[in-house]
Amino acid sequence: MLAMNIEKFSFTYPGVDEPSLKNITLPIEKNNITALIGPSGCGKSTLLRSMNRIHDLYPGNKYDGKIELLDETNKKYKNILKIKKENEFIKLRQQVGMIFQKPTPFPMSIFDNVAYGLKIAGIRNKSELSDRVEAALKGSALWNEVHDRLNKSAMGLSGGQQQRLCIARAVAVKPEVLLFDEPTSALDPISTSAIEELIVELKKDVSIAIVTHNMQQASRISDYTAFMYLGDLIEYDKTENIFLNPKEKRTEDYITGRFG
Repeated sequence: MLAMNIEKFSFTYPGVDEPSLKNITLPIEKNNITALIGPSGCGKSTLLRSMNRIHDLYPGNKYDGKIELLDETNKKYKNILKIKKENEFIKLRQQVGMIFQKPTPFPMSIFDNVAYGLKIAGIRNKSELSDRVEAALKGSALWNEVHDRLNKSAMGLSGGQQQRLCIARAVAVKPEVLLFDEPTSALDPISTSAIEELIVELKKDVSIAIVTHNMQQASRISDYTAFMYLGDLIEYDKTENIFLNPKEKRTEDYITGRFG
């Protein structure tokens, strides 16, 4: 079953004639990790950000095609490109969370960071909030490090801890899909390893798409890999096939370092 289904999708930034993404068809398998790889400027992050319509924070973009999200309640797919109302956007971004390249904690306490989305979702009961915050921090492998300073500012955490806090904040609202945009590129190797282990653990409960420039990272943690180049999806397959036996020469050239 697919968590998301992207079909004949094109995206054009405002004031630009040429689309940045052209006719992309890509499945996002449920409870799997899909890596998006390719050289800088090829459209990976543009595609990722289309998957929860975060581009719409800046108006004037043009969408064509479909991006369908599985609704877990009725097991039907909904085309998120048809969303227009503010409350629908809020719900979408609870269902499809996003973790950015640079950690983005809010300037508030560790507890309030994780509780933020829960409060927007209407949860006010203090006991339920505490339980959900604790569960999210445990799920992001951060609870043991911060449980005795939940009321301290999140800005005092290390970079790796801040990124795990952002993951906890996203996980707390129980999303169906998590999008990671180069989540370890600003982190040291130890923090990178911790985040990778966490992402692999998270796929038990959530479907994941990750943009990465790190070929080793893609081969280590992903189940499926999509290679993009100049706004086109060149090849998509199981990760082992992409890295060991790619069908397209451009895929092979990129993976082997002939360009990129």
